[in-house]
Amino acid sequence: MSESPNVGGTSEELYALADAMAAVIGGSVSIEDLDNRVLAYSSLPEQRIDELRRRGILDRRVPDQPEQVGQYRQVLAAEGVVRLPVLAPDELPRVAVAIRAGERPLGTIWAIEGESPLGETGKSALLDGARLAATHLLRHRGAAELDRQVRENALRSALVGDDAAGEARVRLGLPDPPQLTLLGLAPARRESPLEVPLSAAAARHWAAVSAEAATATINRTVYVLLFSDPPATARRLAEQAVAALESTLDAPVRCALSRTTGEAADLPALRTEVDDILRVTTADPAGLPVAVLGQVHASVLLTHLADELARHPGLRHPGIEAMVEHDRTRRTQYADSVTAWLDAAGNVGEAARRLSVHPNTLKYRLRRVHDLFGVDLLGHPDDRLSCWLQLRCGSRGTG
Repeated sequence: MSESPNVGGTSEELYALADAMAAVIGGSVSIEDLDNRVLAYSSLPEQRIDELRRRGILDRRVPDQPEQVGQYRQVLAAEGVVRLPVLAPDELPRVAVAIRAGERPLGTIWAIEGESPLGETGKSALLDGARLAATHLLRHRGAAELDRQVRENALRSALVGDDAAGEARVRLGLPDPPQLTLLGLAPARRESPLEVPLSAAAARHWAAVSAEAATATINRTVYVLLFSDPPATARRLAEQAVAALESTLDAPVRCALSRTTGEAADLPALRTEVDDILRVTTADPAGLPVAVLGQVHASVLLTHLADELARHPGLRHPGIEAMVEHDRTRRTQYADSVTAWLDAAGNVGEAARRLSVHPNTLKYRLRRVHDLFGVDLLGHPDDRLSCWLQLRCGSRGTG
């Protein structure tokens, strides 16, 4: 633990500050953010340290203990230095102070007391350290926010096709060669009011788990571009993101993964792929939480066919249109009967069971379809396919 690496963008200034406080106090000092992540720590040879602090340094995060929630609240609510009771027999006594910018909390500083209880000199060192840490964290946060905004704008431009491939590669800082996978995150229900919280929560999540990922929100979808992760890793990260965001927002979230490509010019096509997947998974209450195109290809294809039939009504078979209208106005069930029979691959018994009617009733309806509407279900298989597609697509609308 003699080194002070620059981790997660934290500069050496915080490590030097932690060392300076530890030199006065005599015990190990850690500087943490509001998520209990260790941003910096002291590494003086003779400092007092215990196993809990060592674990926090190695994991870059304070180990979870139920009593700690109350302690953090106490420290963040206090105006000065707080002395805290030990939580375990092998734990050394600690003092802590909040890092603030005015009334805005930014993090905390924790110090293990030296051989003697903390005196006024040690308290002053902690208070001065908190003020200096606030200045640093605000400066770092400002730089990080500016970088995030630049990358967000670059990704948004690349996804809508406003940037040339070479320009997008430079603005996004893509490696050479890149291994690009686009993720899309959206509320599971279209009427959900979570778009703004989802965008903010997703940005925080990806900033914590992947320093190089770029995020951008367009309409109701949060897009995440992974630069160098293989498909299996991208899938794992997507599943973790959905679990974390659903826990944070207390609402279901859907995620779509694109294919992986090495070409920045493919980004608009990846967005289209992701949008297609989300369109069907967010509309289905039982939709897959994380999906790739191969898992929902049939639904995506039918949705596109429904769009095409809506744009070009002349492509619809007039007999099928007449059948649907007949059912609507006269409360008959010809369309449902034909769909069930086609879904059952022509098995009258199976289709009748699905409809809860006698097989002879279904046979009669199928004969009447030809007599009333001129739809030949027993002719060429292409005619049956055309009929089935139009009936299936008609139930989808253009959502």
